[in-house]
Amino acid sequence: MAGTAGTTVTETAVAEVMAELAALDDPKARAVNERHGDDHGVNLGRLRAIAKRLKTQQELARRLWATGDTAARLLALLICRPKAFERAELDAMLREARAPKVHDWLVNYVVKKGPHAEELRLAWSADPDPVVASAGWALTTERVAKKPEGLDLAGLLDVIEARMKDAPDRLQWAMNHCLAQIGIDHPEHRARAVAIGERLEVLKDYPTSPGCTSPFAPVWIAEMVRRKNGG
Repeated sequence: MAGTAGTTVTETAVAEVMAELAALDDPKARAVNERHGDDHGVNLGRLRAIAKRLKTQQELARRLWATGDTAARLLALLICRPKAFERAELDAMLREARAPKVHDWLVNYVVKKGPHAEELRLAWSADPDPVVASAGWALTTERVAKKPEGLDLAGLLDVIEARMKDAPDRLQWAMNHCLAQIGIDHPEHRARAVAIGERLEVLKDYPTSPGCTSPFAPVWIAEMVRRKNGG
């Protein structure tokens, strides 16, 4: 009976959280989010406030994820315990996570903090699904910045040079971030990274708000290097 009682409490908690998220859904926010491929209308500040109140609850996080609702999945990623997931579970979650924000938070808030990041980086980078592959490249970019030992940076530049121009949008964006990160953090590869960016012209005309740095790799690299050097 104890197990049944626990399940009932969790189901009630899920229902309560789902009702709270539904009450916070704002049609205007949903319209803005949908332009970016995210099908939810909950203000992220309010979502984080709910997460702060709930604190870490792994089982509730799993239940919220299982609803398939984007706002519920974002909340699940904020209250979960990243190291509690098995590798296969994270792989399945990523393949279900088609909304860009869910995909981004899963990689950054959960996979990067867990013990399976390197295995998944290698597996995902070679995946034929470009959305899955983009997660592998995001993990590679993390290693370029924080733990480059053992990475073949010249080899990564070879792959980027050969494939980035024609890659689907999300994979292209992830490869471009990796290209910029190599140029920013590794002076010995900077000239080549800039040259690749200039030749491929990926995101060269991307609209950039005042005060923001362009994602065009040569501009991005130059600006971040200037900041690192105190310029």
